[in-house]
Order: sequence, then C-alpha cells, then structure tokens
Amino acid sequence: MTFPTFKRLVLNHPMILSAGVCDRLTGQDTSPGSRQELLNQFTRWQKKGLLIQLRRGMYLLNTNDRRINPSRSYLATQMYTPSYVSLEYALGVYGLIPERVEDVTSITTKKTRRIVNELGTFSYQHVTPAVFKGFKAAKDDQALTYFIAEPEKAVLDFIYFQLARLRTPTDVSSNIFADSYRFQNTEWLKEKRILELAEPYPSPYMRPLAELFCQFRREEATA
Repeated sequence: MTFPTFKRLVLNHPMILSAGVCDRLTGQDTSPGSRQELLNQFTRWQKKGLLIQLRRGMYLLNTNDRRINPSRSYLATQMYTPSYVSLEYALGVYGLIPERVEDVTSITTKKTRRIVNELGTFSYQHVTPAVFKGFKAAKDDQALTYFIAEPEKAVLDFIYFQLARLRTPTDVSSNIFADSYRFQNTEWLKEKRILELAEPYPSPYMRPLAELFCQFRREEATA
C-alpha cells in the first residue's frame, strides 16, 4: 500500500491505532504475515517522518499531512486510559499558578507512567479508584473530548502528591501555597467542593491540608 492511499483512509481520524487499521485493511485475511507487513509499513513511514508515534500502536499523521490537529490534552486522555488531566498542567490551564507548564500531567488508576514522544512529555500519577473522581469532559479546539480535573480537584491532586504523602499539616503553614507553590486567583474556588473531594484520599493529612488551603484562599481573597 502506498502512503497516499493510506492517508486517504485515515485523514478524518484524530489519531491512528495500528491494530484497528490492520483489522480494516486485512479484512478476512488474519494471517500473521499479512498483519506484520502492515506493521512493518508503519515502521518505515515513521522513519521517513510520515507518521509520528505517540506510543506503541498509536500514531499521528505528520504535521503537513494531517487534517485534524488534536490537542495534547486529548492525546493524554487517549494514550493512557482511564486518565484525566490534572496537577500542574490543569492548574496552569485554570490560571491557578503563574507558570506555563509544558509537560501534560494526568491522574490514572493504572500504574504510574511517563510517555515521551515528539509532542512532549506526558506523565501519569496513580491513585486508587476511590480517588478517581472530580473530573469533567471538555472539548478542545477540534471539538475532541478529553477529561480534565475540576479546578478544586486539580488543587487536591497537587496537594496529595506534593504534601500529604510527605509531610504532616503541623510541618506547614498556609504561606507555603503562595511562597513555595505560587498559587494565585484562588478566590473563585469552592471551599465546600474542596473539602468534599478531599475525603477519599488515602492519607489522614488530606483533610487538614485541604482546610489549610481553604484558609489560604480566604487570606488571599481579603489581602
């Protein structure tokens, strides 16, 4: 198969799954040799820069050839499921920290993982199923659906991995959220939602730390 023929088949898809393409193109021919030849073709096209590998078995057309340009948030959700965008990247999206965050950070119930490809670094932190909540569906510029933490949940995920597993509440004051982590624009966050979402985390320090963050939020709002 030539690349132009292949491109016409996948042009309207945001990304390419090699297993699905093999199933479509081989039809009734399920012999190992037929599928392997197609997989070898993927490898050749990748080496020529015609395909971008996101992870094993998942690809994008190169920048010049693709019609749909999915966001990195959408790709993060698709590359490792189930997952939702959270932590520093989501905090940056919501304007809760001043820094521009390059790595896409996510939460998953699967193993902690880091994926690096031509589009950047995608990191995933593991949580228990009970904590895997407080996220919502959103649309990117191409109207593709991805999942992102509610702003309050992004804060709590950050507190859990940065503080709750490492330090007790007596070790910190509310100043840490401004001085060390540079939180800003927190006045619109809902304290009731913060305290509600803090309950399932497997750390006895999450509730006190969530309350400390709410104290910081009030102090910032009246400063």
